[in-house]
Amino acid sequence: MFRLLSTFVVRRRLWIVLGALVFAIGAGGWGAGVLGALGGGAGFDDPGSESVHADNLLAGPLGRYANDVVVLYESDTLTVDDPKFAEPVQRAIASVPRDDIVRLESFWSTRSESFVAKDRHATYVTVQLNSSVDQERVQMLRAIQDSFKADGLTVRFGGITSMTDQVNRQTMRDLLFAEALSIPILLILLVIIFRSLLAAALPLLIGIIAALGSLAVLRVVTFFADISTFAIQVVTILGLGLAIDYALLMVTRFREEVGRGQSVDQAVQRTVAVAGRTIMFSGIVVAISLAGLTLFPSRFLLSMGYAGAGVTLLAVLASLTVLPAMLRIGGRRLAGRASALPAPPELGRWYRVAHAVMRRPLVSTVGIVTVLVVLGLPFLGVNWARPADWVLPSSADARVVTQEMAARFDADPGKLMTVVVESAPDRAALDGYARQLDAVGGVHSASVTGVRGGQARVTLNYSIDPMSREARRMVEELRAVAPPSGATSLVTGMPASRVDIVDMVISRMPWMALFVAVVSFVVLFLAFGSVLLPLKSVVLNLLSLSASFGAIKLIFQDGWLSGVLGFDPIGAVDVNFPVLIVAIAFGLAMDYEVFLLSRIREHWVLTGDPVESVAVGVQRTAKIITSAALLVVVVVGGFTISGIAFMKMAGIGLVIAVVVDATIVRMLLVPATMRLLGPWAWWSPRSLARLWSRYGVREGEAASRDRQLPAEV
Repeated sequence: MFRLLSTFVVRRRLWIVLGALVFAIGAGGWGAGVLGALGGGAGFDDPGSESVHADNLLAGPLGRYANDVVVLYESDTLTVDDPKFAEPVQRAIASVPRDDIVRLESFWSTRSESFVAKDRHATYVTVQLNSSVDQERVQMLRAIQDSFKADGLTVRFGGITSMTDQVNRQTMRDLLFAEALSIPILLILLVIIFRSLLAAALPLLIGIIAALGSLAVLRVVTFFADISTFAIQVVTILGLGLAIDYALLMVTRFREEVGRGQSVDQAVQRTVAVAGRTIMFSGIVVAISLAGLTLFPSRFLLSMGYAGAGVTLLAVLASLTVLPAMLRIGGRRLAGRASALPAPPELGRWYRVAHAVMRRPLVSTVGIVTVLVVLGLPFLGVNWARPADWVLPSSADARVVTQEMAARFDADPGKLMTVVVESAPDRAALDGYARQLDAVGGVHSASVTGVRGGQARVTLNYSIDPMSREARRMVEELRAVAPPSGATSLVTGMPASRVDIVDMVISRMPWMALFVAVVSFVVLFLAFGSVLLPLKSVVLNLLSLSASFGAIKLIFQDGWLSGVLGFDPIGAVDVNFPVLIVAIAFGLAMDYEVFLLSRIREHWVLTGDPVESVAVGVQRTAKIITSAALLVVVVVGGFTISGIAFMKMAGIGLVIAVVVDATIVRMLLVPATMRLLGPWAWWSPRSLARLWSRYGVREGEAASRDRQLPAEV
């Protein structure tokens, strides 16, 4: 298969490059329309949850009762009773267009002292907008926001809709800043690593093709599913990250083959046969890992699965066609000064390190595994959260308003929950039910705010942090309160949504892990013909992830290094984080694992020496893996300085996971475990061995056998 592909690429190289250019332009032009077709927001909720069911009912005739926007007016010198404070606010309220407003309440319309701060230097206005869709409400707010400005007063916007708007704006600013920061550094490092400006352009070319193609894939997906705005970030990170990995592997192998004295055509064909096989299996495993996200029903994780799998497969396709075509066109200019036989592996640092580890494999394995497990132990005490205003910088309006409400007012009007009662009984029974809900710890007040047909709406104001463990207990107790006889009840609101999202992720996570493990096992078996290596690979990848998870818990929940990293800890970790990190980091780890094992097996086929094969494989891939990891760290590193805690969390988690995997696991733990396994590393039961002999992809091995041993080492 790869021999035929390499021959085709060499003969049709100009047509392949031209076709790729046409594809990129067409896919990018048409796929750009996905930006206007995105579902809006992130879509963290579980569509089948109780809270979403309640929200759907509230979108019907019963209607919502919510304070979508809380406008806070403050003055250091004036009080609410002063005309210089009151009159500008009243003029602002009167000037606000009411077309999209269902309800607007203030101190002057209600005469309720709850609207006035305890020191009387602040007041707020609550607004309910005429839509049940997040992004529609954001557009409505943007249209009327300037009307709320009042001369001489500080005006801040809080509430769920303001928070969503601020997160959207901050995310776009951070993305632009991260790319502006990381891309120049990336370009410099690419030139240094590849030692050629022309070669350094190859991963960027493949990354652009994959990213533009994935935009077209995402647009197709929008025809039958909602896509989160965050999917674009995954396309950018993965497209560039995988393009770097595959270009490093291809160019390094091409230069090595040219250095052995082969012609450019022969070098390209040999590179496709060996490195192409590695890329194919690696890409399949990465795509499977990301496809596991589609087992989760939330739009956010579904989007990540679609985007991630799509960009991975396109990166593989481009790497197997466009990249070798460019190698053939560039010829010896791409080989550069590397057109010399590689130094013997025994002269390399990583060769010596591998041998040192393999001299005491049991001690090395136990020691490294113990360290990784200890680093991951803090994660056992994690408190799960869902994205809310806590993801914003502490200076953002939505967070300041929340803090001001807690410190200066009797209650926060943004902290509302709703209980929808179906088959509602008479009003007296509903009022009795509301009193029972009011008695639950954490609930500030409860009252019936609407009855329509057979449905009723009970609105609750709560006083505790919606991301705290106490909030979970409050939701559980509210749902445990029996509704009136013959009726059913559904609880929604931020605390309830958080509980439902956490439960959904935790319940689906084992199925995702099982799916990824089983399919990865099958693919790795087809690649290497072993039943032990796939099991070892999965376990080692999970160990490398554990260190990242433990660090994230200590940093974001407990506040370690929060001052240095520039955020305020909230005592919780976003529950979407481990799922996303597992998918991306596990995929990248498998990338490095396939690179390393492919080279080890190549030497094992030549020599049958299990120890020397590991040392040579480590030495030959060390530069590729460490360089790829460094460049991926640069790509995602820009997110570590993001003002959005979720993006910062993902960036730091990926950086830690990639660094640990590419150094401690790949360069130390893999040699130790391979030495313990010895020749058994390549063992399979007789029936499976026959199966692999028939269906396994072994073209690269055939090429290795045909070449004399001294040319390899």
